[in-house]
Formats: sequence, structure tokens, C-alpha cells
Amino acid sequence: MRIDICFRDRVGIAHEILAVLATRRLNVVAVEVDPPHIYIDSPELHERMLDDLRAACLQVDGVTGLQVIDVMPGVRRRLHLDTMMAVMEDPVLAVDGQARLVVANAAASAVTGLPESSLCQLMLADILDEPGLQEELLQSGFHLPSREVRLRGEPFLLDVKPVSEPELAVQTPLSRLVGAVLTFHAPSRIGGHIHALQNASVDGFDLIIGDSEQMRALKARALRMAAVDAPLLITGETGTGKELLAQACHSVSPRANAPFLELNCAALPESLAESELFGYMPGAFTGAQKGGKPGLFEMADGGTVFLDEIGEMSLYLQAKLLRFLNDGKFRRIGGDKEIRVNVRIISATHRNLHQMVREGQFREDLFYRLNVLHLDMPALRDRPDDILPLARHFIEGACTQAQKPVCRLHSSACAALLANRWPGNVRQLQNVVFRAITMSDRRTLEAQDLDWAEGSIATDQPGIADNEDWDDAMARYERRLLEQLYPHYPSSRKLAARLNTSHSMVAGKLRKYGIPHSR
Repeated sequence: MRIDICFRDRVGIAHEILAVLATRRLNVVAVEVDPPHIYIDSPELHERMLDDLRAACLQVDGVTGLQVIDVMPGVRRRLHLDTMMAVMEDPVLAVDGQARLVVANAAASAVTGLPESSLCQLMLADILDEPGLQEELLQSGFHLPSREVRLRGEPFLLDVKPVSEPELAVQTPLSRLVGAVLTFHAPSRIGGHIHALQNASVDGFDLIIGDSEQMRALKARALRMAAVDAPLLITGETGTGKELLAQACHSVSPRANAPFLELNCAALPESLAESELFGYMPGAFTGAQKGGKPGLFEMADGGTVFLDEIGEMSLYLQAKLLRFLNDGKFRRIGGDKEIRVNVRIISATHRNLHQMVREGQFREDLFYRLNVLHLDMPALRDRPDDILPLARHFIEGACTQAQKPVCRLHSSACAALLANRWPGNVRQLQNVVFRAITMSDRRTLEAQDLDWAEGSIATDQPGIADNEDWDDAMARYERRLLEQLYPHYPSSRKLAARLNTSHSMVAGKLRKYGIPHSR
């Protein structure tokens, strides 16, 4: 039985408590003193003896109580620590002050191929492929910045945490270090952390707002392609949401639980883009991170790499990417070892790759490797049904960010939004709404609020004439709205249903503006 005796601390009280058990010939196998508690494990103590023992202990000056516990605190702590070490997916090693291994978790045993009992007979240098690193750790007092190392031939990012004596837990120049805890992060695990931070809100196709016929067809097609483990090329104008579509495809694919990492090929020069994709070895070039660095392909192993604006990739990088697509292997910059990973490539571009191939600006063989599956993101002007739902969604987000009550759209603002051709697509719509919410104090956004936010939201629309009044401006909006929607809803009844108004009113407007219609 295990007991917890509470006491008021004084010299000799623990000895007196143990003497009470000794007079009853109770063998004690473990004692833990943590004032105001003394924990005792006595296998020979039974429940029938408890009342007598409690009464005897209470006779000791300073003892205030006795209760039964299920497990000794030290044992409980060891069990929890052992379980924590066992479930950690990263290899973890604890070393003493001479860099001798004293604790290793299951992941470390798996990487080294040695059981913990064998590992704890080795020095750190025996398992690290880094000559001089053990000595560097000892000389620095186990204070090293994170760096890449190799553990039995495999690359890991090493984090080191010094361990001090308990009474000197707050580090001072006089603290005596007793060792350190070393954590090794695999590149794929690092990629998983980056993915979790950057894409925490991604939830399939639900985040792609749009219920137009074009978007329903696109989502259905994308859902089928997401399940196929083959390269996917997404085309579409700038600002249509190609990256969001790529994330959605990944999140419903068999690789959904693995990293989704991205590289904008237009945002980096060739040398940096190469190192971001393929990584580099120590000393590969001036300014390289000490110890080397894994690239996106290594960190996304098992997942997806999204190459945005693939049309901006240089011919040199196109050749390296083609080789990787052919056999799934690559070499880090400055390295001679081939690394094999399993990633899916999703690429996107707003450029005409067919024309670039004809002009020799894009490799034809790479184009066919990337274009195994193809999705085309429609421009916003080609799906007018989605304009107002998107605008309302952006209004909610902008109002939340500006800490304002959610605004609503006046009919004139709706007409203005629908009449615009949106050359900047969804991104332009989001910017227009954000500026309007930021600059307006109205609870209802009107057309002039949108114009004020961006001058003239329709770039191909002439400005308001000096002699134009409200009726003239509304007539111009009405004409543009009907001219834009009529091709998609080619009858007055369909158009009236779309605008949620009467058939006779729409028919009259169509006649007024001379727009072809059928009854």
C-alpha cells in the first residue's frame, strides 16, 4: 500500500514517521519527501492496519493527516515521461555532461536501428555523421543554434536544450550543466508543421465560394481529379483563385494528411528558386545556412508541392524539374547523393503555355508532364452569379477586420458590381470591397461608395459626365447590367428570376434599351 502523510516541516520529522512504521515491522521499499508531504510505499501495509497506523502517526508532532494514494509521485512522473517519449514522432536523445547517451525514445531507436539499451552505451559522436559536432556542443555548453545534421546518413534539423541542476534551473554564468536534450526534426515533419501553420483553415472545396453553373461544374471535375495521383495543371487569369483551388484539391486527395507546400516561381530569382525547391548542402554557396537546408521536395515528401506561375520558371529549372518528374529523384545543390521523394506536383499559370512552347520559352516535354490533368479557373466576368455572394463574403471579412457591424449592399451597389467586367477578377473584387468598408461609415454600401473606393471600378467604363444626373447614371448601370446578364439568361423570364424581380419590369427594360429578348 502507498500512503501520503502530510506534515508541518521540522528537523527530524521524517525519521520519526519512518520509526512508526519500523516499530510495526512494516518494510518500506520507497520513500519520497516533498514537504509538506512524505510518500511511503510499504507492500506489507494492509487496509486493516490503516486506522492504527493513522492514529500513531498523528501522535507525531507536526503530522496533520494520512491518506492512501494509488501510485508514488516519482513513479507517476516516470510513467508519463516514458509515454511522452514513446509517442513523440521526432527522435529525441538525452545526453549527460560528457555527451554520453542516457535516454533515447522509440523514434531515435528506429532511426539508428539500435534498442535504447544499446544506445545508452554510446557517445553522441558514435551515431552522428558530423565530425567535431560533439566537441562543439561540449565547448559551447550545449548552446547551439538550430542546424541541419545527419543521423545515420539521414538529414535532420537539430534543436539542443541544455539541462541544468534543479536548484539552478534559471541559467546563470555559474549554472552547472548536467547534459542536454537533443531533438531531431525530419524534413517531412518540418514540412508538416509549415503546412499546418499556413493552411489551418483549408477545408476542401467549401472555401471556394461560388454556386454558378460554371463553378459547380469545375468543383465536380476537380473532385474527380483530386483523387487521381498525377500532375495537375491549373490555368486561369490572375486573381481567379488558382491557389485556393490547388489547396482544395490537395485537402480532399489521398495525400490530405501530408504537407502542401508552395513556391511562387515569379517571386524569386533562379538561384533562390532552385535552392528553395531542391535544398543545398553545407558550403554549397556563399551565405548558405550552416549545415545545409532541405528543399520543398524533401519537406513535402508524401504530400503536394504547388508551383504557382510555372510559366515564369527559367529553362534551366525546367530541365531540373523535368528530371525530377521522370524518376522522382534529385540532388541538393552542392550534393552528390540522390534523394528520392514521393510528391505530387500541382502547377498553375495565367500564361498561354501552348504559345510559350511554340516560341521556345517553355519546354514541350515538361508541358506534357505537367498537363496530365487540367483545370481551367473561369474569370469572374464569366460567372456573374458568383459576384454578389463573393462580395457579401468579403464584406463580412472586411467588417470583422475593421471591427464594424456587417454592412449590406444597396441595389445600386449590386448593379454596379454586376455591371463591372472585373479585369482583376476575385482579387480585385476583394480589394474594392475592403476599401469601401474601410473608407465608408455607412451601414449600407451604395454605388458611389464603390466608385469612391477605387475611382471607377469598371476600367473600361467612361466616367460620369458633368451633366449626368442620378437617373442617367442609374440608366447606364441598368443597361450594362442587362447587357452583361442577358447572354447567360436569354429570356425575360429567366433574367427576371435571376434578378429576383418581375418579368414585366425586365421585359420593359429590355425594350427600353433595345436589348434583344424573347417573351
